[in-house]
Parts: sequence; C-alpha cells; structure tokens
Amino acid sequence: MGLTPDLDAERSPFTGISRNVLYLSVVSLLTDISSEMIYPLVPLFLWSTLGAPVAIIGVVEGLAETTASLLKGISGALSDRLGRRKPFLLWGYGLAALTKPLLAVAHAWPVVLAARVLDRFGKGLRGSPRDAMIADSTQTAFRGRAFGFHRSGDNIGAVCGPLLAIPLLAVFHQNLRSVFLCAFVPGLLSTLLILKVRDSGRGKKAQNLWEGFHPRSMSPGFRLFLLVAVIFAIGNSSDAFLILRAKQLGAGTNTVLLMFTLANLVNVLSSYPAGMLSDRWGRKRLLIAGFLIFAAVYYGFGTAASPFPLWLWFAAYGVYLGLTEGIARALVVDLVPEASRGTALGIHATALGLCALPASLIAGLLWQRFGLAPAFLYGAATALVSAALFGSLRIEPSRNPSSV
Repeated sequence: MGLTPDLDAERSPFTGISRNVLYLSVVSLLTDISSEMIYPLVPLFLWSTLGAPVAIIGVVEGLAETTASLLKGISGALSDRLGRRKPFLLWGYGLAALTKPLLAVAHAWPVVLAARVLDRFGKGLRGSPRDAMIADSTQTAFRGRAFGFHRSGDNIGAVCGPLLAIPLLAVFHQNLRSVFLCAFVPGLLSTLLILKVRDSGRGKKAQNLWEGFHPRSMSPGFRLFLLVAVIFAIGNSSDAFLILRAKQLGAGTNTVLLMFTLANLVNVLSSYPAGMLSDRWGRKRLLIAGFLIFAAVYYGFGTAASPFPLWLWFAAYGVYLGLTEGIARALVVDLVPEASRGTALGIHATALGLCALPASLIAGLLWQRFGLAPAFLYGAATALVSAALFGSLRIEPSRNPSSV
C-alpha cells in the first residue's frame, strides 16, 4: 500500500524513508542525547548522592517504565480514534524536556521518582502515536527498514549522550546536577522540530474512543506474539542493573558511561541493517536470535568476575537491542489492520509496561537477598523460554506474509 498523496510526495534522500520518518528520527536523536546524557547517571545519583538502596532504584525505574507503557496504550488508541498523532508528540517530547531541570534540584529519591515518572509519562504520550505515524508514512515493503532507520537515529543520540556527559562531568567537577541542567537544551530542540512533522490523517475518527482496545479484539497472531513478549518482559529488568553491576565490579563512572555508549553504538550499527533483513528474511527469526543473545548477555553479567568481560556483554546487548526494538514494532503493525496500528502498538507497550515494575522489583530483591547471580540468571531463563515458545508458534500476519 502506498502513502497518502501529500506524504508520498515528501521523500527524503534515503530510499524507502519518507520525510516524516526522517524528521522523527532526528527528533528521537535529539531526545536521546538529552535522555542518555543523564540515564546512566541517575542510578548512580540515587545510589551514591541520595543514598537510595538498590531495591528503591528498581522501584523507581520500574514505576517509570510502567507509566510510559500504560500511557502508550491510551495514547495509541486515542490517536487512532481522533485521527491525529502530532499533538501527542508535541506534549510527549515537551514534558520529557521539562523533567531535566527537576532532576537537577532533587534532594531526595521521591523527587527523582517524580521526575522519572513525568519523563516516562511524556514518553508514553508520544511513543505509540509516533510509531503509528512511522507506519502511516511508509510503504509496506519498506516497513522494517523505516523502523530500523528510526531506531538507528534514536540510538545515535544514545551514543552521543553519554559521550557528551563525560566532558561535562569534567567541566563541572563531577557535579551531576549541572549535567542534568545541560540535558534540557537538546530536549527543547527536539520538541521544536516536531513542528516540521505532518500528520498523516490515517486514523479513524470514531465515537467510541475505546473500541477495539482489548487484546481479544485483535488478530490471533497478535495475541500469540503478545504472550511471547510478556514472558520475555517479565525477566527484562531495568538497564540500571547492568550499570550497577559494572560499578560493583570496580568500573569507574566514565568507564560505565563508555560501556553503555558501546551498547548504544552497536545498537545504531545493527538496527537499520536488521530492519532491512527483517523485510527480506522475516521478523520472527531475528527476534528469536535477539532473545537468545539477551539470555547470553544476562548469563555473562551474572557470572563475570571483573569489569573486563562486560565490554563484550555490553556490545552483545547492543546487538540484542538492534535485533528486537524496531523489528518488534514492525511485527505488531504486520499483525493488525491499518486502522488499529496505534491501538495495537499501545496494547503491546502497555503489556510490556505492566511487566516492567515486577521485573525490576524481582531483580532488585533477588540481588539483595540471594546475590547478583540469581538476579541475572532469572532474566536469562525467561529469555530462553520466550525464544523456545516463539519458535514453536505459527504466527500469521494480517497481510504481507513474508514479514513473519
């Protein structure tokens, strides 16, 4: 299926990538610079500056991610029903930018919790409508490519963010609050760039805003994939635990930032090629490969005896991200009718979000009570179960049979 005539005319210099997708990729790049400048520092800020225990860090990150994913479900459905996606993007990116100064003035962990929840509230508002707009603005044959391109743009920002944080920490003499303030600037720029994006008008204006919001109203293929995704997500704890593990093994703050940057760099290099391969080879086999790599990474983190092996595992973690993030969203779009894209993406994100808090809480409690190895081995085990189940299921798309 082609694009609407106005969007079809607005090509970018990249084959199969519309101008909307290009703008959205740059917006995500700037937003991730803002977010990733501070994301690896927030658990360290909570732990070393504010004295929060590991379990509290798990609660903060779990609640934050749950908030984002619950809002993705609502915003995705509303953007379908209202036939507009751009307002959700403006509010979502704007709120995320405003949370950076709030972190800078935090003197207790509940304030950090409030800032993280508000930041993820903004992510929840924009996430599903943005992904639906990418699908709206892309021809079916290039869907995996478009989602991979967007994820690459997003993760270029994730690479640049920590690299910017390192000299800023030196300039501000390791003052994390000053870095949090600097992160506001790229966040503001990303919000302003949203003004260049054009609404696709592909939603259906309906009287019943909640029509079709329940997963049971979706296709059998979508429901089966949702089951696999939930089993995987219940063991996928916050990245904060990877950061804390590196710190516990003796890595310095700058080293931790560089390790996290390496993961994001590998993600950048793998997302776009993985998206193109999924258009040709099918999304299912690449997602299964991603689950298996995740299991290996978590096993490696749980058994490492020094910081050195973590360079390899952070790089492998980047491969996992490149093989799963954009491709999973493209698969969701494959499995549902066009009019339900935002809703399905929202339901998928909501289901994962409901798992975010228990996953992080379980990992935190396992770490505190039984040591670090069980916390990571638990995640490895759920990933292996997900891969095995996914491989045994036949999941049929609503169209474009080659995509699964």
